[in-house]
Amino acid sequence: MKKLIALFGLVSMIGCGAIDNVIDCHKICDRYRTCFDSSYDTGACADRCHDQSSADPDYENKANRCEACIDDRSCSAATFNCATECGGIVP
Repeated sequence: MKKLIALFGLVSMIGCGAIDNVIDCHKICDRYRTCFDSSYDTGACADRCHDQSSADPDYENKANRCEACIDDRSCSAATFNCATECGGIVP
């Protein structure tokens, strides 16, 4: 029983991280489409971002910083204030 509980806890922690990545990546990619390119493929962008976040903790941290930076900013404010955080996440 203890092994089952431990396994469930581990799966829950891993699963939550993956869900966070999808949400953060989708938000970043959708914001790029809204601000810069209305025909931008947000699905491909989010998939690419999620794959890289899963493979590289530094990339995941950068995506999280990007998402936090653009969160409450207008398109122009995000462009000028979040270039470092978002560079390499979206074109």
